[in-house]
Amino acid sequence: MLRDHFHGASWSAVRELITSGKVTIAGARELDPGRPVAAGDWVEVRLTAPRGARGALSPEAVVYLDAELVVVEKPAGVASVPFEARGEGARKAPSSAAPRGDVALSELIADRLFREARRDAPRGDAHARSTLGVVQRLDRETSGLMVFARTPHSKRHLQQQLRQHSVHRRYLAIAHGDVSDAVYHSRLVQDRGDGRRGSTLNPTLGRESITHVRRRSALAGATLVECRLETGRTHQIRIHLAEAGHPLLGERVYTKPPPPGSGVPWRRTWALEELLPAPRVMLHAAELGFIHPRTGRELHFSSPPPPDFEQCLASLR
Repeated sequence: MLRDHFHGASWSAVRELITSGKVTIAGARELDPGRPVAAGDWVEVRLTAPRGARGALSPEAVVYLDAELVVVEKPAGVASVPFEARGEGARKAPSSAAPRGDVALSELIADRLFREARRDAPRGDAHARSTLGVVQRLDRETSGLMVFARTPHSKRHLQQQLRQHSVHRRYLAIAHGDVSDAVYHSRLVQDRGDGRRGSTLNPTLGRESITHVRRRSALAGATLVECRLETGRTHQIRIHLAEAGHPLLGERVYTKPPPPGSGVPWRRTWALEELLPAPRVMLHAAELGFIHPRTGRELHFSSPPPPDFEQCLASLR
């Protein structure tokens, strides 16, 4: 149908329009070039629309779904949430947010749920595309489990659980050096003096941050560790392990000591040539558990590491 509309356009050009997220049907982004169009469907082509994260979501990306919430497996390389413009003088977007022109995981999941609801509904029934409530975030390079709320009640309830530190979150990470069991407890600030986040010794600044680290297995020049969060500050695991002298494989931000005079402990200054190669930051959200906001039932989910994590692990055994 689109090829007939764009006179002279090749099949590959039309396919590119669809798979890059430029086409919507009834308001929902459509990434399947083979999707049939029914009479009465409203098809819109926006050449300036943000480019979709093509191939980012597998069919198994949604691991749990009900009317209140959705639990998904986030692939590495996809932002958790859309970029939010905050006006002049605002801080730069967090690494969990999609830059302008990219499509975030929350949008991809919302589009998928809309398409599935429309497909399964009786013909002619209208379905409004709704946004998902952001409860937590994962950095773009981090893979693993996330939960989004589908109702305001669930969003408030899940956020309250996070504030009370009752949400179970366990990560797998590959860190440089010989890592021992430890509990890292510090106050994290957004700027330690050089534009990077980090710990501060000033008890009146920053936010309390607690990470429990357990050694899983020794590797060649590195260690596979489990990290359990009591708090969930931005880059918390990456910062705590880097400050302890064990930056994660693939780390490119927290590889330098804090500026002189900061007083922040720093166990080792890693030269860039000493860092082991990795395709991304080797961090995976492996377990997620919480109380269902509506039923009160305990939910627990687990996710095996993706192939790039397993390949990195195998290369160090």
